[in-house]
Amino acid sequence: MFQDQARINVKAGDGGNGVVAFRREKYVPLGGPAGGNGGRGGHVYFVADPGLNTLSSFHNQLVYRAGRGGHGEGANRTGASGEDLYIPVPPGTVVRNAETGEVVVDITHAGQKVLLARGGQGGRGNTVFKSAQNKAPRIAENGTKGEEFALELELKLVADVGIIGVPNAGKSTLLSVVSSAKPKIADYPFTTLIPNLGVAEVRHRQIVLADIPGLLEGAHDGIGLGLEFLRHIERTRILIHLLNGDSPDPLGDFEAINQELALFNPALIDKPQIVVLNKMDLPHARAIWPEVEQAVQARGLPVMAISAATHQNLVELLDRVQVMLDALPVPEETDKPQTLPEIEAPRDDKAFQIYRLGEHTWMIEGTAIERVAHQTQWTYYEAAMRFQRILKAMGIFDALREAGVQDGDKVRMGDIELVWGYENVDGA
Repeated sequence: MFQDQARINVKAGDGGNGVVAFRREKYVPLGGPAGGNGGRGGHVYFVADPGLNTLSSFHNQLVYRAGRGGHGEGANRTGASGEDLYIPVPPGTVVRNAETGEVVVDITHAGQKVLLARGGQGGRGNTVFKSAQNKAPRIAENGTKGEEFALELELKLVADVGIIGVPNAGKSTLLSVVSSAKPKIADYPFTTLIPNLGVAEVRHRQIVLADIPGLLEGAHDGIGLGLEFLRHIERTRILIHLLNGDSPDPLGDFEAINQELALFNPALIDKPQIVVLNKMDLPHARAIWPEVEQAVQARGLPVMAISAATHQNLVELLDRVQVMLDALPVPEETDKPQTLPEIEAPRDDKAFQIYRLGEHTWMIEGTAIERVAHQTQWTYYEAAMRFQRILKAMGIFDALREAGVQDGDKVRMGDIELVWGYENVDGA
């Protein structure tokens, strides 16, 4: 099934924990610290796969997780890095932050690689904390958490040519006879419920065409199927504007569709168009052709007449389309994978805020202090004392005291909750 929108969650791997360990060889009974660092958590990437043209796979799986970093070990052994996760997506995928609606990245070409979520850092083992004052530290860190985001995906098909027009203009028939595509075809409005892609061969060259489901007046407001599929026109380089030769007013249809394009995105009206009157096998189409030709030429647009049903002038149409494509600037494209910036903007890591949640409960929010609280291995006394020293150095201790924290109050930082005690903190 064709799907052009999806919402997923991505979670990078958490970093592995550092460990407290000491050398204990046979002839080194009082060896120094030998605790290794934890490994990095796995990153999450999107990779543009030209073999895909739908987001349907994302409706079967909603959560994607990279591997967790391995924990450190004795003998200064560092934990293994978590396995990176590469998620294939079709070229033309727009990625947005689901919470803010901000566009994170626009994936446009095959092979493009985008870093979406960074894995957490591995925690440090006790070897790192050795000093002249503390030659046998009993302190290590937990790994940091990997980034996690809710993302909205939107697919805008990447094609050289978009075939547009009112319902029953013959778009699907045209696509089927110039390519190997097999869209559903019938003589009633909205036979085509999904965009279809096809590849036409033109003198040993290929043209990718997209059949956009029928547009009608009001499409930009969601009437008919327009709003769902107008986005796919934005990626095309030129448009074949197919007119229904059996319509009572083909020129009126032409004006209405162009108006819808302009209302949805003003830039679409400036996209190169070739206007094509279809169904020249019918008497009515042949009768109105001179009027249509004259009116379109007066607007400065190329125009021609075809019959998709009898294959009349189809080779000529593809030749003219190829000439138009050749006249356009060559789109920039590279086969080299790219790694784009992380989702979140730079921030002040050391900033913090204090909230009173209840009579005896406080909340501290801040990137750095929440990270340190998570990394602290609370089973080790030295680690708890180090955390208290960090509270003092960052000014959080004084800020809490000024806010009115009392001995015995609960203080939360991320997923860590502590009981406040002046005696311990003052003595740190």
